[in-house]
Amino acid sequence: MRIEKDSLGEKPVPDDAWYGIHTCRSIENFDAAGEVLPLSIVYAIVRLKAACATANETLGLLDAERASAIKAACAAILAGGYADQFPVDVFQAGSGTSTQMNVNEVIANLAAVKLGGARGERERVHPNDHVNKGQSTNNIFPSAIRLAGVQLNRDLTVAIDGLVASLTEKANQFAPVAKSGRTHLQDAVPITLGQEFGAYAHSLEKARARLAAAADGLLEIGVGGNAVGTGINTQKAFRSLIVDALNQTTGFAFRVAENGVEMTQFMTDMGQMSAALRLLAMDLLKITNDLRLLASGPNTGLAEIRLPAVEPGSSIMPGKVNPSICEAANMACIQVVGYDATVAMACGLGQLELNTHMPLIGTNLIKSFGVLTRTLKMLDERCIQGIAANAAVCQRNFESSAGLATILNPALGYDRVAALVKEGLSSGKNLKTLVLEKALLNEKALDDLLAGAFGPNLD
Repeated sequence: MRIEKDSLGEKPVPDDAWYGIHTCRSIENFDAAGEVLPLSIVYAIVRLKAACATANETLGLLDAERASAIKAACAAILAGGYADQFPVDVFQAGSGTSTQMNVNEVIANLAAVKLGGARGERERVHPNDHVNKGQSTNNIFPSAIRLAGVQLNRDLTVAIDGLVASLTEKANQFAPVAKSGRTHLQDAVPITLGQEFGAYAHSLEKARARLAAAADGLLEIGVGGNAVGTGINTQKAFRSLIVDALNQTTGFAFRVAENGVEMTQFMTDMGQMSAALRLLAMDLLKITNDLRLLASGPNTGLAEIRLPAVEPGSSIMPGKVNPSICEAANMACIQVVGYDATVAMACGLGQLELNTHMPLIGTNLIKSFGVLTRTLKMLDERCIQGIAANAAVCQRNFESSAGLATILNPALGYDRVAALVKEGLSSGKNLKTLVLEKALLNEKALDDLLAGAFGPNLD
């Protein structure tokens, strides 16, 4: 053990730890969540630290040797070799100070050793005076959440695109497959299976657009604003220099906050992103439940599609196969709704100049991204790509659907068609048979009406 000292006194720190005394106090104090803060937020903080070092060096506030050592330490952390050095619990000091200081200490110690010193040698590289120069947790931590969110949204967008492509392929494949539509779970006007899958694809395209709009809001960051967003103890150019350095290393287009005080107090942009993730989860929930209904059976349900079998469905019923991937996706989507509810409540609980629930907001936002990205890939690869149409069942349902009668309204009138539907239900005869038997229309006129059953646009 080595002995380190802070304003509260002395404390032993493990010799092999790259963190310091503040982190040790945090480990002792916080264990309510039983899980550490997501590494994506930690690494985002590290990227911001490197950008701040560049800005401080440019302004002549940090010597080149220390700045270089700090940036080298950041690069080493981002390479993944020190992931176990960030052990602070999610439920910590509300603005994220515990993790912020954890990162400062690890970077400072790595930099000190690089400069020929030892861990804990603060005179060489100090976690507050050098690594944290011109910074406060109150702007670093929320900026890190924003950075992590923008990065993770890129991965999520790739997953959405993959699923959209698979759904679109199925829409084209199933374009000729006529079937009964259903509203209120009752027979409705005809539709094609391709039109249904095309609607699924389009819903996800709209979800992608909502996420892009929310991600644009996250590109505005308050880094450099210091304690309350006013930029106290910093030079005017500090914020723009940080953002420029960050953009050069990430390839994104972050911008300086229009109002640093607002940016420090309000977490609404993160709430908007969380809401967009929830809406994506809602669309996925609807799609997967539709698939479960359409595949229900195989003998006593709708059975209009066949889902790929991924595992035996029962421990007692031989041969049973369940829509397991859709069920797993259902649970994932419900969990995202819970994450969003947490984010929404935490976003509204800021007081005066600060929101002290940022670790909770960031953690749940990151979890939503991860769950949805993995769910989209699972659904695409293990379900959607392997779906097959049961064309015979679809055709039978199309011909016998009570909703098919709607297309006869212009020719025969609502009341007469309603009587035909009632007779068909009692006799078991489909609508086409009844119309021809009663000579209400000739076969050509009826076929012409049926040809328009799917609306003017099939795409």
